[in-house]
Amino acid sequence: MSDRMKAQAAKNRDAAKVLCKRGKDAAAKQMEDRANELESGRVTDCTDAVSGLISWAFRH
Repeated sequence: MSDRMKAQAAKNRDAAKVLCKRGKDAAAKQMEDRANELESGRVTDCTDAVSGLISWAFRH
């Protein structure tokens, strides 16, 4: 798991806490589920690959 994904999972958990305090339990559960997906390894971080392809395309 990349640092970006770890950071995003932490942000999602923080957002879930805020949403829960505001009484938005469904949205909080979605954020918590997304954080779990990021930490599970089921999500692939393709940011670097996509960025490289875009850079390559602009050079040619």
